[in-house]
Amino acid sequence: MAFFPDIPDSIPSEGLDTDAEFAYRVYDPDRIVLGKRMEDHLRLAVCYWHSFAWRGNDVFGDGTLDRPWLDAGADPMQAARFKMDVAFEFFSKLGVPFFCFHDIDIAPAGNDFAETKRNLEAMVGYAEEHMQRTGVRLLWGTSNAFGHPRFAAGAATNPDPEVFAYAAAQIKNAMDATHRLGGANYVLWGGREGYETLLNTRMRRETDQLARFMTMVAEYKHAIGFEGTLLIEPKPQEPTKHQYDYDCATVHGFLDRYDLLGEFFVNIEVNHATLAGHSFHHEVAYAVDNGIFGSIDANRGDPQNGWDTDQFPNSVEEMTLGMYEILRGGGFTTGGFNFDTKLRRQSMDRADLFHGHIGAIDTLAQSLLVAARLIEEGDLEATRQERYSGWDGALGRSIMEGSLTLSDLEEQVVSGEIDPGPVSGGQERLENVVNRTLWRSIGGSM
Repeated sequence: MAFFPDIPDSIPSEGLDTDAEFAYRVYDPDRIVLGKRMEDHLRLAVCYWHSFAWRGNDVFGDGTLDRPWLDAGADPMQAARFKMDVAFEFFSKLGVPFFCFHDIDIAPAGNDFAETKRNLEAMVGYAEEHMQRTGVRLLWGTSNAFGHPRFAAGAATNPDPEVFAYAAAQIKNAMDATHRLGGANYVLWGGREGYETLLNTRMRRETDQLARFMTMVAEYKHAIGFEGTLLIEPKPQEPTKHQYDYDCATVHGFLDRYDLLGEFFVNIEVNHATLAGHSFHHEVAYAVDNGIFGSIDANRGDPQNGWDTDQFPNSVEEMTLGMYEILRGGGFTTGGFNFDTKLRRQSMDRADLFHGHIGAIDTLAQSLLVAARLIEEGDLEATRQERYSGWDGALGRSIMEGSLTLSDLEEQVVSGEIDPGPVSGGQERLENVVNRTLWRSIGGSM
């Protein structure tokens, strides 16, 4: 029996003039953009946790969402199968090619670790049946090594090596599940890999532990022949005061310091970028320019709230700038756009889950079209190229090649050979270029 009986079997692409509630206005999976299908550019995924494993509760109130498989009296494995049935009904009707999950999202905990492992293996088998039937694939899997009280002081960074060992066992099983399901990536989100107070913390010890853990993960990836990409998801704080994976630059420095570059890449969340005091645009550009770009958790925060609200993306301007950098870097390889998003507590109708995702998918589709036009017209990249063109000349090359010293440069400045004047960066003109491209996209002129 369908959990969403009032929703069409597949959400159609009907264009901007449609009056249908359950239809895409911009997204068309087969539309060719820069020589590639729109679906293949975006690689859309739905997250299992917020959509199906969350009741709609917050720190001030109980759950509000209609999620009968979460009822306390339900048989855990029957409830897990019911939840998965509903999830794949949703994936299929929405028409997304991928989904993502944590281990505890799809399988209940048992009375001991061995039973928990058996539950996960059984649910992976059930997922295989759904995936074969629907064609929906796994973008990435991960493990929740932060929710249980044993992880209150972290998992890999915990002062107790037994907690480290338990997390290692849990993540091994989640990696096995991801590998078995053909996942394109495996994500490590250090939900509590940070500190609450420095009064009881040794940061160097904890980061050394984290590096050892990451090394073990990379070694296990190669041991089992997993061909997907390992991803780290940066986050500045919340739930801890300070996370060791604060932002892309912090993760990059960590990977370089511990000789893990090339083994791990970043899964950037939009809301995490803004919590770190950056723009989404900045984080993507940093990752692309430094060779660590992997995947995206597409969402947004509320500018009036200083915490992680995980709302559906609805700003074409915000997503366009990040999309531009993704396209500039060659696009996704194994990554994609995962909707790490949750409904508002007052959005209680089952149909609201479709409304949120449909709007978010159209937002990304429009952002792709605008970013593609910016790439094709080339004004932004030409301006960047011209601005740094002096570094391609004799002086710039000599400086970077190391053939000029401070004394050499001082001599040229003293002689008057070098006497630079200020040059405009033209920020306002470039902002106008972006806005005009956005405006031209209105009305389907793309």
